[in-house]
Amino acid sequence: MAVVGQTITVVFVAYVLKLPTPVAACLAIIALAAWLNVLVSLAVSGQRLATENEAAAHIAFDILQLSALLYLTGGIINPFSLLLIGPTVLAAATLPARQVVSLAMLAIAACIFLAITAMPLPSPDAAPYDPPLLNRIGAILARVLGIAFTSAYAWYAAQEAARMELALDTAHTVLAREQRLSALGALAAAAAHELGTPLATISIVAKEMSRNSPPGPLKEDADLLIVQAERCRDILFRLTRTPEASDSVHERMSLLQVVQESIAPHARRPDVRVEAVVSGPHGETPPEIWRLAEVLHALTAFVENAVDFARSEILVTARFDARFIAVEVRDDGPGFSPEVLTKLGEPYVTSRPGETMRSGHVGMGLGFFIAKTLLERTGASVDFRNGRRGGAVITARWRREAIEAPALPDVFSDLSGLDDSPQAATQ
Repeated sequence: MAVVGQTITVVFVAYVLKLPTPVAACLAIIALAAWLNVLVSLAVSGQRLATENEAAAHIAFDILQLSALLYLTGGIINPFSLLLIGPTVLAAATLPARQVVSLAMLAIAACIFLAITAMPLPSPDAAPYDPPLLNRIGAILARVLGIAFTSAYAWYAAQEAARMELALDTAHTVLAREQRLSALGALAAAAAHELGTPLATISIVAKEMSRNSPPGPLKEDADLLIVQAERCRDILFRLTRTPEASDSVHERMSLLQVVQESIAPHARRPDVRVEAVVSGPHGETPPEIWRLAEVLHALTAFVENAVDFARSEILVTARFDARFIAVEVRDDGPGFSPEVLTKLGEPYVTSRPGETMRSGHVGMGLGFFIAKTLLERTGASVDFRNGRRGGAVITARWRREAIEAPALPDVFSDLSGLDDSPQAATQ
């Protein structure tokens, strides 16, 4: 594109506008760029990416080639001298800081050189290159500031994009891990749920065999069956004590369970008191919500952050009304500082980078970003603020239909109430 654009410009100025232009020299410099394209295409496989040094060398060639064209056509006073900013911006967006600084310095040196000496600008009354000193200084400053600011902005934007991509990858990794753990819990709970009925039948039949068999090997086998069935029952009971299942019973949880699970890792800390509360309209039963790994992980992360900064107390409150469900994490610490509060929820925002916190995790500034990202994927709106009496307040709010689990039909029976009789086993 540069070769085509430069060729059209030179031809248009020389043959359409009929201005005095060193056409042969300009086309020779343009041809040099064209031949470089050809040589690189033939010498390098298209499947191989350029190394950082190779890319820097190509961009340096672009700066020098454009500078040569500008030298032949008016130097720094040529309006197209602004194009010297382009290669440095490209470098800043794609290369490390060392190469960016080197290329920016090369472009600045080219600007200074073109301000000192150049051939006349193509014009009807072409005069020797001798612009006023003030114009030269102004042109140099304009180009230098343009190169510095645009390159710095492009480099900063590229670094932020890379950091954001890394943070998003981290969030996806955390979510995938939580989902794998949830799937394992679902498998265990589903197995326990399905095995409960046949195991109860085996236990009843074994007891009948033991009662009706005379002393001997058959009675001993029946007693062994009873013992092993009880052992299986104990194992299934342990599996279902904290289910994370995908069936209609275990994939839901009450609001009290939500807040209790979020504070569980820190519930018995000696230095900070952590409490969980559920509140709502008087006389109304709190709704059940779907068990979502994203919600549990995010709320646990908020509580962990509160533990790091609280003085003595943390309160996790789940509130509900006819339209919304909200969970609030409040502590009595110093609250968010103004510079952190304005950027909270973005990756790598922390007041204690790299420091090991009270809760044991290392402050990297990713916890809030990951938690906020996970909650927003469930339809929540997340708010960070400081309380009126001090302390940090974090609130996650959902519409009820977004996470509320519908009421279960009353068709489930308790297997523990089965009668130890052949009729019950048959039923």
